Amino acid sequence: AGGVMKMIHSGRHLDLGVTKLTGLTFLFPKQPKGRKALPGELAQQQSDTLLPWRQHQSANGLRRQKRDWVIPPINVPENSRGPFPQQLVRIRSDKDKEIHIRYSITGVGADQPPMEVFNIDPVSGRMYVTRPMDREERASYHLRAHAVDMNGNKVENPIDLYIYVIDMNDNRPEFINQVYNGSVDEGSKPGTYVMTVTANDADDGTTANGMVRYRIVTQTPQSPSQNMFTINSETGDIVTVAAGLDREKVQQYIVIVQATDMEGNLNYGLSNTATAIITVTDVNDNPPEFTTSTYSGEVPENRVEVVVANLTVMDRDQPHSPNWNAIYRIISGDPSGHFTIRTDPITNEGMVTVVKAVDYEMNRAFMLTVMVSNQAPLASGIQMSFQSTAGVTISVTDVNEAPYFPTNHKLIRLEEGVPTGTILTTFSAVDPDRFMQQAVRYSKLSDPANWLNINATNGQITTAAVLDRESDYIKNNVYEATFLAADNGIPPASGTGTLQIYLIDINDNAPELLPKEAQICEKPNLNVINITAADADIDPNVGPFVFELPSVPSAVRKNWTITRLNGDYAQLSLRIMYLEAGVYDVPIIVTDSGNPPLYNTSVIKVKVCPCDENGDCTTIGAVAAAGLGTGAIIAILICIIILLTMVLLFVVWMKRREKERHTKQLLIDPEDDVRDNILKYDEEGGGEEDQDYDLSQLQQPETMDHVLNKTPGVRRVDERPIGAEPQYPIRPVIPHPGDIGDFINEGLRAADNDPTAPPYDSLLVFDYEGSGSTAGSVSSLNSSSSGDQDYDYLNDWGPRFKKLADMYGGGEED
Repeated sequence: AGGVMKMIHSGRHLDLGVTKLTGLTFLFPKQPKGRKALPGELAQQQSDTLLPWRQHQSANGLRRQKRDWVIPPINVPENSRGPFPQQLVRIRSDKDKEIHIRYSITGVGADQPPMEVFNIDPVSGRMYVTRPMDREERASYHLRAHAVDMNGNKVENPIDLYIYVIDMNDNRPEFINQVYNGSVDEGSKPGTYVMTVTANDADDGTTANGMVRYRIVTQTPQSPSQNMFTINSETGDIVTVAAGLDREKVQQYIVIVQATDMEGNLNYGLSNTATAIITVTDVNDNPPEFTTSTYSGEVPENRVEVVVANLTVMDRDQPHSPNWNAIYRIISGDPSGHFTIRTDPITNEGMVTVVKAVDYEMNRAFMLTVMVSNQAPLASGIQMSFQSTAGVTISVTDVNEAPYFPTNHKLIRLEEGVPTGTILTTFSAVDPDRFMQQAVRYSKLSDPANWLNINATNGQITTAAVLDRESDYIKNNVYEATFLAADNGIPPASGTGTLQIYLIDINDNAPELLPKEAQICEKPNLNVINITAADADIDPNVGPFVFELPSVPSAVRKNWTITRLNGDYAQLSLRIMYLEAGVYDVPIIVTDSGNPPLYNTSVIKVKVCPCDENGDCTTIGAVAAAGLGTGAIIAILICIIILLTMVLLFVVWMKRREKERHTKQLLIDPEDDVRDNILKYDEEGGGEEDQDYDLSQLQQPETMDHVLNKTPGVRRVDERPIGAEPQYPIRPVIPHPGDIGDFINEGLRAADNDPTAPPYDSLLVFDYEGSGSTAGSVSSLNSSSSGDQDYDYLNDWGPRFKKLADMYGGGEED
């Protein structure tokens, strides 16, 4: 029952050996005659065939193991030119003689993406490749071959087919970057690493197709040597190979690097190139040097932050780097530190600047020794140049300096009250310009109390008034004045000085008593008056004070007594049991402790008043104490009552008069009152809609056309009658009481007979209602004055209805 599966390679005839196993027979290539298999090949064959099958029970009870062959892989070269489809192998089963067998393949490249790269003839078992292969796209395929009968039943076990794409050198090496940037310090030794370039080849790296080698094609510039760099052919590391790199001569090298596969074989390999830009970085191998050995400058005295000289240097290193930036130092010639040297960040120049004012009278010139260096230290083996040191000569020019007071804020001490014209001191200034013959003159700049004078030539200070320590111009016993000293230079200069005068107190102020007014009960009790003494002077010209009552007048000591509490306070109280209420002037003598002592008699106004049980003055008592008797108080109260009564009567009279005025207005019959009245109701409008008035209804029209053309609605047109206006009587210049009535009557009569006076006869214009009215015409109605109607009552309606009464009432008589 064993079958035979044959696999035949296309392109050549293979002699397949037959190995029978249970159910299958596989054909494999035989060794050519006369050639023995190598030991390795035998081992390979043995390893390929020793794959176990499952054991099956035989009739005699023995079990044997079924084995499968491992099919050798099929190698297919990439980029084959065809023609396609191209046969790769033929697969057959020895059962195809007994039954019809159909062959198929499955796997990636057959029925899985990429689809239909391989296909098989289902009848003959020939397997084809349908298009060129690309190893870089996919290097191998794993397929399985199947054999089934016409009903789809498996005839043979599937076999594995391994297809390997043979690599061809079809890809050039590709650099990761087209341009590489690297750097190396100038002066570097040979063998110094610079940079690494890398190229990748898509071909098989295990074969020569993917083995890349590097070499340098060109170097630009070729200075100082055409081979300044070399490259490791396998790693791509670029290193220096020669000495002499100098940034000041060559700042950058451009190196063309070539990468070739086939292990660098230029005849068979594919190549590509990239550019390596190598920058020579700067090191501080050039010390800065002054462009000249001496510099000079000039500066006015008493000036600071002035640039007096610019020091120029030359440095061949890279500009604006630490190797180029200059640092200047003053080595000698300026022990007091008048100058410093600052570096201009743009030009690298040294700016000699005055930081401490110089004095022409002290130093007319300076000789400086300066040195320049870089921020970065010099490279190893580089020495400082003798040109890194230079001399700077600075001349100081004299200017007119202001006079100054050697002891500014001068303080002197003296007693207050010195007489006018007293010489206090000499406040003189010094002119620092020793080499200029100049005169100094003095004047006052500030003298708040105008107490001092100063001599304009020698600065002698004298008093112009008496100095008073107790003045408001004194602060902490010190009076301060400011004086000006000016020379006659060109231009003139001036300085100020302050004189402080400390005034020593003398006893020139007598003490005063407080308070000036007080009150006390008319009967002696605990109620006393506390008295305080105050003195404008200071110790020792103040307390303790002595308080006493004068002996004259004698009533003072009889009615009052004073008791000293301490050096500044005393108490005043009644001596007698009762003192009539009133105001009393109580003189008190107070004396200070000065040498000689001063005294003062102060008068205190004391109000004596009746008191309640708490010792407080009552209201009546306070009034009585003010000097008013009982009769005066009663008179004042009566006057107040009379004044209030008069005000009340005046208010009542005004109310009565207002009421009478309203009563007279109501005597006129409202029906006979033909005056236009405005009736005001306590009713608010309905809102903004009620305010939409047509004000044109109140205007006097010129014609009737615009009235007839207006929108529907009742309109009123007031027409002023045309006619001669009556003459109104002229008011007499000096009216007589009897003529006033005649004047009023004549005016009323003229107004009644004036047809032009309002109100006018009004014309009411109604809207046109249209044709087709069911109402009859009213044009047939006639007005007749005949009849039994009596219109005589119109004569009783007043002069305004007189014309109407004449028309209707007197018609028959006419």
